[in-house]
Amino acid sequence: MTERIDNADANGVPGTADNGETAETTEQGRKADKQLWSAGSNGRERRRRTVTYADAGVSIHAGEQAVELLKGKVHRTWRPEVVGDIGGFAGLFRLDVNKYRNPVLASSTDGVGTKLVIAQQMDIHDTVGIDLVAMVVDDLVACGAEPLFLLDYIACGEVVPERVAEIGAGIADGCRYAGCSLLGGETAEHPGVMRPDEYDISGTGVGVVEEDQILGRDRVEVGDVVIAMRSSGLHSNGYSLVRHVLLGAGRMRLDSVVEEFGRQRTLGEELLTPTKIYARDCLDLITECDVHALAHVTGGGIPGNLVRVLPDHVDAVVDRATWRPQPIFELVRTKGRIDDMEMESTFNMGIGMFAIVAAEDADRTLAFLAGRGIDSWQVGEVIEGTGNVQMVGSHTRG
Repeated sequence: MTERIDNADANGVPGTADNGETAETTEQGRKADKQLWSAGSNGRERRRRTVTYADAGVSIHAGEQAVELLKGKVHRTWRPEVVGDIGGFAGLFRLDVNKYRNPVLASSTDGVGTKLVIAQQMDIHDTVGIDLVAMVVDDLVACGAEPLFLLDYIACGEVVPERVAEIGAGIADGCRYAGCSLLGGETAEHPGVMRPDEYDISGTGVGVVEEDQILGRDRVEVGDVVIAMRSSGLHSNGYSLVRHVLLGAGRMRLDSVVEEFGRQRTLGEELLTPTKIYARDCLDLITECDVHALAHVTGGGIPGNLVRVLPDHVDAVVDRATWRPQPIFELVRTKGRIDDMEMESTFNMGIGMFAIVAAEDADRTLAFLAGRGIDSWQVGEVIEGTGNVQMVGSHTRG
């Protein structure tokens, strides 16, 4: 997951005394410590005890342990283009420019938001990394780019190697699902700024697309068909509102079994459902069908994201009657007494990705996605308009 652990508050080489000799460390640190360098004495009398980085709450050794636990997972994500190994100052990726006529690099960065609070409360950390990768790579694929590699960043109050390894394992799993390499990253320990059990994560991905194959609003035409791909649930958006209405005002418990979810599923399990990663399926769809645009549904909901791929002379009509959102959306709506407009501008409402395709390729698109195990359906069409999304019809409830 990370090629190294650095610490954002470091002002010099940690773990050294004023006289240049190695400082006294904790018992755990002494057992694992290796003398990686030496410095001459400046002649001053050696002090019996000096303040160490560990005294400030930062453990270099714990970070090294976390990296060691993750090496195998990281290696399994690596594509043939990766150069070198974990531990360098930068991740290296050999781009084969001979594969492309006119390559354009695409980049995206994102986080997971307050879904992390649920993971921390439940002490389950091996799924939020999948969420992180999904948020990044599915933004890349929305312009038609193939994700090549991802870099991660983890900031935490205390580096607990096993916990960091669980987070990193989820990131590595997500990268494998997306077909991109986990090239490197950073783990920073922020004692006194974050609680020992608190952490935040972010990631930056880089992809590549042929310039003449970039997807977007320039390709969308009147008569195109809008295809919806079902989400796995809330994905990673709107969790501040979810926590407010369910765990705050609603006074629900994360370990409560919610009958509507089925399979004796608890509220916490539902809220930690990993975000669906569409990248590989969408890339293959682009090669098989006449795809004009893809819209990744994240913050802003259906109208706020679909509008980003519409030119000014068309509207997209989305018919709510064509699908029923998962029970979690109805639970949030009813518990919070949230109106439909607020729900649709905050949550994905059961759709994680849209594909806008040529009308003659609509059936082929649906058949292809069904063959990949993706629940998809025709949700609407593109008509003449002014660059807006028209939400029509009503969802089936009850």
